[in-house]
Amino acid sequence: MAEKNLTSTTQFLLTAFTDCPEQALPLFLLFLLIYLITLLGNTGMVILIRVDGRLHTPMYFLLSHLSFMDICYSSVTVPQMLAMLLERGAVLSYTRCAAQFFLFTFFGSIDCYLLAIMAYDRYVAVCRPLLYVTVMTQKARLGFVAGAYGAGLFSASVRTVSAFTLSFCGTNEIDFIFCDLPPLLKLTCGDSYTQEVVIIVFAIFVIPACMAAILVSYLFIIVAIMRIPSAGGRAKTFSTCASHLTAVSLFFGTLIFMYLRDNSGHSLQEDRVVAVFYTTVIPMLNPLIYSLRNQEVKEALRKVLERAEWS
Repeated sequence: MAEKNLTSTTQFLLTAFTDCPEQALPLFLLFLLIYLITLLGNTGMVILIRVDGRLHTPMYFLLSHLSFMDICYSSVTVPQMLAMLLERGAVLSYTRCAAQFFLFTFFGSIDCYLLAIMAYDRYVAVCRPLLYVTVMTQKARLGFVAGAYGAGLFSASVRTVSAFTLSFCGTNEIDFIFCDLPPLLKLTCGDSYTQEVVIIVFAIFVIPACMAAILVSYLFIIVAIMRIPSAGGRAKTFSTCASHLTAVSLFFGTLIFMYLRDNSGHSLQEDRVVAVFYTTVIPMLNPLIYSLRNQEVKEALRKVLERAEWS
């Protein structure tokens, strides 16, 4: 029998990039540089928010958690991808593959929820400015973040259990950069109806639900901005949302491509490029987006650098 249950599988072989050995070293150096920038940028953002009193606001509190999630998010996949480029492939045990799948889903789900909460924060700040202090209290934002972590844990647990009760047959090679659902589904055989239902439910309750919350928030924000009489006032108000809107567009755009489409007719090479973008590039871009387009962050960074020069 070619068919076998996943519980009898002891390891998986990741073979991404092995078809182009001459590109291994350039890709290794590129991804290493991106990863170091990601760690430096996001760690710097967290420290900056902690040390500068002007950034002790609900928006930056949420941003510090988003930066921390980006560090964790990329660290689940990038170090392994670097090792895979050097060793021309990577062998993962069943337990390690499941753990990576769980952690990636956990941190990715929290990212989705945090971006939705940040959209609500912008809605209250723009549409209900007089109530902002009473709505976004310390207790409220701690509750929002705790809810995001709890929902991420639930999503990751259900999705991991569903994925690792699949039946596989044939090869255990995964032509991908980490243990993710699309390449795992390509190795399945037999009836996977239950798992597919769970995948759909996960997609509905994480990606579209968060997107709906973000879209509704920004619909109200746009209406409020259009009511501002002066063009300068409209531009200044919209600028407070521009960084978040850019981050949302990049993150959810790639997630929609990967998880909310028909997998038939799409190559793993195409999926691999998109996966590299949202696991490697986006976590690097987020601190740049929030710093380059945010005057408060740039001013806080300037103050910290000045104090460092004088000390």
